[in-house]
Amino acid sequence: MRIGIPKEPYEAQTLVAASPDTVGKLIKLGYDVCVESGAGVSASYFDDAYEAAGASILPKEDVWSSDIVTCLDTPTDAELSLMKPGSTLIARMSPWGNDELINKFHDMGITALAMDAVPRISRAQSLDVRSSMMNVAGYRAVIEAANEFGRTFTGQGLAAIGTAGSMGAQVSATDVRPEVADQVESLGGTFVEIPVKQQSSDGYAKALDEEQQKLTLAVYTEQAALNDIVITTAAVPGRPAPLLITAEAVAGMKPGSIVVDMGASPLGGNCELSRPGEVVVTDNGVKIVGYTDLPSRMPGQASQLFGQNIVNFLKLATPEKDGVLKLDMEDEVQRGVAVTLDGDIMWPPPPVKVSAAPAAVAEAEAAEPEPKPEKSAFQKHWWKVLVGILAVALIVGAPPEMANHFIVFMLACVVGFYVITNVTHSLHTPLMSETNAISGIIIVGALLQIVNFDNPVVVVLAFIAMTIASINIFGGFLVTDRMLKMFERSSE
Repeated sequence: MRIGIPKEPYEAQTLVAASPDTVGKLIKLGYDVCVESGAGVSASYFDDAYEAAGASILPKEDVWSSDIVTCLDTPTDAELSLMKPGSTLIARMSPWGNDELINKFHDMGITALAMDAVPRISRAQSLDVRSSMMNVAGYRAVIEAANEFGRTFTGQGLAAIGTAGSMGAQVSATDVRPEVADQVESLGGTFVEIPVKQQSSDGYAKALDEEQQKLTLAVYTEQAALNDIVITTAAVPGRPAPLLITAEAVAGMKPGSIVVDMGASPLGGNCELSRPGEVVVTDNGVKIVGYTDLPSRMPGQASQLFGQNIVNFLKLATPEKDGVLKLDMEDEVQRGVAVTLDGDIMWPPPPVKVSAAPAAVAEAEAAEPEPKPEKSAFQKHWWKVLVGILAVALIVGAPPEMANHFIVFMLACVVGFYVITNVTHSLHTPLMSETNAISGIIIVGALLQIVNFDNPVVVVLAFIAMTIASINIFGGFLVTDRMLKMFERSSE
């Protein structure tokens, strides 16, 4: 099958749906790839780079008549008219409540896959174009905020916490989803609690009711007054962006403060005073940045990420790597993005549960646990008694010149046990480096003793010590190597 990468029909769109790198990956999946001449110029990807990656450079009409067409957003009617019945369109479509668009795909007899509807479950993260574009937008939002702010940072944000932190900001963030707290803190930010908690059933935040809105606005108003820079990222699929920063909140901000409204749109943004595509300066000297094209201000990087999302989806939908698209409607990820399938309307998909506990589990958790019989003091501390007996036996039975060494050894065992068992899990990996160093010392000591052939007991103990220490060292290096590979870029 042939995949077509057209030039985006909207003049303001600087991205392209595939980079030369992702074109090469599509070809490895068995597809033929064609690119419209000049499609990647705005992102600094030129025709010769696509040709070097194995793509054909074809005119517009040939690209749009491909078996599969992938682009950033739903194309205009002029481009849709060039698609052939039975073909597949992969793009962001915002299908929520858009019956006119869905019926149009139905009438065309095509398969329409909305990449902005990827369910937010763990195994679908690599396909999630919404997250990819928000990551780029968040990074760019911090850059825009720094440009407008004009001096050293202290700021607020979620998607851009890492960027702001690396630029010296003291970052705080809020969210109605409690699981976000760990994400914020893992990036070095401070999570600000709000009196509303949402248990997400599909990974996305839900619209708040009137009472919840009042509670959250009170927190946002307070935080806006405390911070120099506020970056808002809230979005609810299929609805206008929720209001977070009111005119009253802006009035309470310090002169020279910045609001970057990443939800700005003609339908309204996260800030009551933002205007899409503009920078507004209020009477009290607050700048409100309402740019709607933040990913387009980093077109090369954003195009690469979007193209990789497409590659990852097609890996899932091309199990044989034979260049044949095989959509599996039993798979919740592929079903979740299907708007139409060969013209048949598939929208909306069945709900995907990602956070809610199964009823049986919830009932079990709610049930009062049966009290367990209390353990006796001996049952709790038997091992300590055993260690004590062994220690006394070793010390009493040891030669006089070795007694002090055994006392130090046993004390070290006790202290080491309590230290290691009380180390937090997040420090286990650094702790491995220390244990590797200790194991190295053990091996050196064992090598010095193993040559004592006059005492076979010493030789055996030295050999055992060397074996156990070697397992610890090489095992530590193996685990560390596996962990580092998690952070390497895939070459596929």
